[in-house]
Amino acid sequence: MTNTTLILHISKAEINQLPMRKYDGPIHLIKTPADAKHAAEKLGAETLLGFDTETRSAFTVGESYSPSLLQLASAKDVFLFQIKLTGLIPELCGILSNPNILKTGVSIRDDVRELRKLAAFEPAGFVELGDCAKKAKIKNLGLRGMGALLLGFRISKREQVSNWAKRELTRSQIVYAATDAWVGREIYLHMEQRGLTPKDTQ
Repeated sequence: MTNTTLILHISKAEINQLPMRKYDGPIHLIKTPADAKHAAEKLGAETLLGFDTETRSAFTVGESYSPSLLQLASAKDVFLFQIKLTGLIPELCGILSNPNILKTGVSIRDDVRELRKLAAFEPAGFVELGDCAKKAKIKNLGLRGMGALLLGFRISKREQVSNWAKRELTRSQIVYAATDAWVGREIYLHMEQRGLTPKDTQ
């Protein structure tokens, strides 16, 4: 745990002054059940993963969509599972229900609830970064705000409301999705160094 004073808030104007960063490591776009199984088996050896999902935005009353993409970031790679193509296969459910593999991100409860509509699994090992931030009196509870406050850079939200249900994602969408999962993992590691992460997980 470091002894430096923890800054508790950063304004939108201050965030916009920070340098932009994106994930620049290996990204694996998974489109088939066989590839999903192989990737999940590889991820099963990890102990900490950044977690996120992407869903096509709904713009009219009564309109809703299932998650299109599941992102899991390890120390060396980010895996993007196009679950509309791969399905939420048992091997992925195994990761999502493994208490020994921590999955960290923001607004996890909503993501997990929607994933459970696709396949039955009992979630375990999830760490909600927003809850960690609240306990530390941090005011910025979103991924972009926490990343700026704790890591010193900003991330793009340009692709947030793009069509994630497309079979062929753009390079911009792919990098955006990978960055969100990667930043979730990096924020957790920073919080862990400061002693801000929980001893027990959900």
